[in-house]
Formats: sequence, C-alpha cells, structure tokens
Amino acid sequence: MRIGVIGAGRIGSLHAAALAATDGVDELLIADADPGRAAVLARTLGARPARSTGELFTTAGVDAVVIAAATAAHAGLITRAARAGLPAFCEKPVALDLPGTIAALREVEAAGTLLQIGFQRRFDAGFLAAREALRSGRLGRVHTIRCVTSDAAPPPPEFLPLSGGLFRDCLVHDFDAVRWLTGREVTEVYARGTNGGAAFFREAGDVDTAAALLTLDDGTLVTATATRYNGAGYDVRTELSGERDQWVVGLTDRAPLTSAEPGGPATPRRPWASFQERFEAAYRAELAAFMQAARGATGNPCPGAEGLRALHVAEACEVSRRENRPVRLADVG
Repeated sequence: MRIGVIGAGRIGSLHAAALAATDGVDELLIADADPGRAAVLARTLGARPARSTGELFTTAGVDAVVIAAATAAHAGLITRAARAGLPAFCEKPVALDLPGTIAALREVEAAGTLLQIGFQRRFDAGFLAAREALRSGRLGRVHTIRCVTSDAAPPPPEFLPLSGGLFRDCLVHDFDAVRWLTGREVTEVYARGTNGGAAFFREAGDVDTAAALLTLDDGTLVTATATRYNGAGYDVRTELSGERDQWVVGLTDRAPLTSAEPGGPATPRRPWASFQERFEAAYRAELAAFMQAARGATGNPCPGAEGLRALHVAEACEVSRRENRPVRLADVG
C-alpha cells in the first residue's frame, strides 16, 4: 500500500517512523504545511516528500492517509479524504468543538469511507488485559475507577491556543479509555482546574492541572486527574476497583513513583519520559490495525463516533470548570 502522512511534527514523525517499519507499506509520502520539514522527515525515513498536501488527495495515487497535522486542520483534512474516497486515520480530536466534529463525521458517512481515530490506549497491552479482566467478571462489580495522566513537562506555549485545552487534548484519552474499558457511558461530570505554573496557560484560557468526577450510567464513579507538571516523569495509570479484585494499568518498574513505605519498591532508575516512549508499541499496533481495516481485512477498531463521544465528555468538563457546577451530558451539545 502507498500511504500518505500529513504532518511532519512530533506526532507525525512518530507515525511516519512506525509506518516505515510496518509490513505492507510499499511507499510512504510525507506532506506538511512546511515543505522543508516534510523533506527532512522523508529523507530520514527513506520516504518521498509530497509536493503539497493537496497532492495526496488528487494525483499521488495513495491508498490511505494518516492525518497528524495541527488540530485545527483535522476536520478539513478528514473531509478532503472522505471526498477523495480515501480511508483515513486521524489523531484525536476530529475537531475542537462538537459542531465541527459532527460536520466532518457527516462527510465520512456520506462518502461511505473509513475513519479511524487515534486513541492509542485501546492498543496498549495493559489496557487490553484490564478490559478483558473487567469484561470477564473477574473484578466483580466495578464501583470505582481512578485515572491519572501527567506530563513530565509543559508543552510549548504556542501549542496551547491550538490544543483545545487540558480536557480536550489530554484527559480526552482517559474519557475514551473509561468508555472503552467499561462499555458504559458518562452521564454527569463535575470538573475543576487550577493554574500554579507558567502564565501562558492562563493567557490561553487553559489550566495546567485538572480533576474531574464522572458518573457512569450504571452509577460507577470515576476520578480523572491530569497535570502538565509532573517532574518525576510521564505517568499514565488507570485503577479498576471491583468487589472481587483490583487491577491497575501502568504500574511498572518505569512508573514515576517513589514509595514512602520502608522496604517499598525502589524509585525507577529510568522513568517514562514522554507519551511517545510510554506508548510506542501501542502506536505501532493501532497503525497496523488501520492498515488491516483500510484493506478491508478487519473492521474499524475506533470509528469517528468514538472521538465524538469522548469529546462530548471533555466539552461537559469545560462547561463544568467554567461555571463551577455539575453538568449532565444530555444538556451539552
């Protein structure tokens, strides 16, 4: 297959490198708003730089596209892929708001094309094992779920105005993971956020630390916290607490934790430094799954509607944070 990658930045470079090492990729074409950056990445990977992004939708003859451009460009690129009849993989989110997301998904539906959204935790070995344990009944009735997502250091200031904020950019992964793990929907949220770090978070209307309490449709309670300031390292953990057993995803010898207990586990010598490192295998697995789905060999493992539902939760959290009140999802969007 000939695959076009749109975006040669941090996540685009990660996806392009994974695709270059994936069986079945015969040729890789790289496009970026900055042609020079696309050329550098293509040269590094032995790929071919596209003359323009538009070439991928017209004369390049690609079989599918991977969209890893700036978030604000996602919806437009999804629409162009759908109208060109191309299967597309797109990093979350589809768009920064619900109307934009719905409009893009309608284009995909009208075209009858495939759109897979990039929620890589669905392909992580720990999350897969926890889902199986929960769905099999091994944990019994799950009454509490605790999610943690912590960046080791803040993103560049210029990233924030385009990111959608901490709930849409970061915690949206936890919102999707909770839905996927449990098979339940979020009915109500109560969210708070604080700023104790750099002023550019406040200037962008964002927060650097946040917490949300989610209620699922079966009454399960979920706490989800995130921060941009976790100097110990990159940390993603999800705890599933049931009447029979308790499982945790992300508790490895690289989790950036120091035990306060005498004789407790040692502080990791090499904690996770970034999401790219922590989820490298999951990123490869989700792109391999996309290749299979694009060929028609398997179904879509993460359709666009899943991105819409996770964003719906994030939107409700933003309303809750701004208005300092519980918010029912049925009242948002």
